[in-house]
Amino acid sequence: MKTIDHISRVAVISTGTVAIRPEHVGPTKKSQTNWLLTSRTWTAPLPINVYVLEHEGELVLFDTGQDRASVTDPNYFPRGILGLIYGRLARFEIGEGDTLTRQLAAAGFDIADVTTVLLSHLHQDHIGGLGELRHADILVSDEEYADVSRPNPEMRGLLKRHITLPGLRWKPFDFAPLTGTDLAPFTTGFDVFGDGSMVALPTPGHTPGSLSLLVRRPMHTPLLLVGDLTYDYERMKRGDVPGSGDQQGMRHSSALVAELTKRMPDLVVLAAHDPGAAGRLRAALDTVTPAGS
Repeated sequence: MKTIDHISRVAVISTGTVAIRPEHVGPTKKSQTNWLLTSRTWTAPLPINVYVLEHEGELVLFDTGQDRASVTDPNYFPRGILGLIYGRLARFEIGEGDTLTRQLAAAGFDIADVTTVLLSHLHQDHIGGLGELRHADILVSDEEYADVSRPNPEMRGLLKRHITLPGLRWKPFDFAPLTGTDLAPFTTGFDVFGDGSMVALPTPGHTPGSLSLLVRRPMHTPLLLVGDLTYDYERMKRGDVPGSGDQQGMRHSSALVAELTKRMPDLVVLAAHDPGAAGRLRAALDTVTPAGS
């Protein structure tokens, strides 16, 4: 019986670039408060990746990038001390052609064909395209979505007024026990379409509800889209974690990814801001693997 490939195309686009603090990328022994207040340098510009998957003729996005309004609207960020903190966290470069709609079009996609969006988490550089996606289902973990309604979400990097936009079709989900598949060490997940081609896996740490997406196709290299669990896969392989978030949680989730990689030796890990991710994706798409990999 021929195995069905439910995914016909995988691509990556970038809605501009961001420079962050080297301690943010990690590793660092400083607390986040310490490095945020004292760091004097920035990284080179990093991509703001959005992953595009064509599933049975419909488009699926993993994350939605940064909103260009964040560099054009002086009221986009909070005012006062909190606004100063956001300014010390990141510097964005987002041109007129870097909107989600235009970047999709440049890659040969129509944003009107997007039916499903899966968000790794709800920080600003992952939800920036939501205003262009009121026609799509927006999937996010229950834990991540609930965090928006807890007190002072902006203190945790959640810009509520840019998340709870009118007209969005939110579809929060809970992870369930994985049955009929061996994705150990992960024991829970969410099969996005029920066909095993895209399985969301819980990888908390960067935020309490952060998730990753495992993409599997017959005769293709499996992919794991990890959001901000790492900013540099080479650092992840060394066991280093970013300097922002719950360090213990990120180490635990990174260990799960490392164990999954042992079980899937050809697994390609792709992060949201890793400059090497686009090249690794191209190489992975050019690689044919034996059936059953």
